[in-house]
Amino acid sequence: MALNSIGLDTEKTQALAEDLNHLLANFQLYYQNLRGIHWNIKGKAFFDLHVKFEELYTDANTKVDEIAERILTLGATPLHTFEDYSAKAQVPVGKNVSKDDLAVRLIVDSLSELLKIERDLLEKSGDADDEGTNSMMSDFITEQEKTVWMMKAWLSETV
Repeated sequence: MALNSIGLDTEKTQALAEDLNHLLANFQLYYQNLRGIHWNIKGKAFFDLHVKFEELYTDANTKVDEIAERILTLGATPLHTFEDYSAKAQVPVGKNVSKDDLAVRLIVDSLSELLKIERDLLEKSGDADDEGTNSMMSDFITEQEKTVWMMKAWLSETV
């Protein structure tokens, strides 16, 4: 087994980097969705949601950078074109969403997709003894589960 400069199996880290690029593409689409609903939200919940969506897209932007830097740390190149993101993303596209409940639903549906990808990465990074990726996924999952719970509460839904 060949090890890279951070002591991980190079074959396993290449596979993890590919999966992280898949997550990156989905996060970029999620980020764009958040920007769009932040700009376009209308209605009586505007003031609260406008601020909340900005908080979420700022956090998503930070996570995009963390994911890209982890890919680089593993010795791969992060995706960086919208063409690549569109081709690889599974997160739903939120075009012209301005109604509050549809915007919040878009967030829940997007985070649900991200959580599936992150849970898969959590398992694979554990198998590869990649504590850096594993810890990142664990932190992302914890935060996003709470956000899903809060958004579903806003929608008067249960988990």
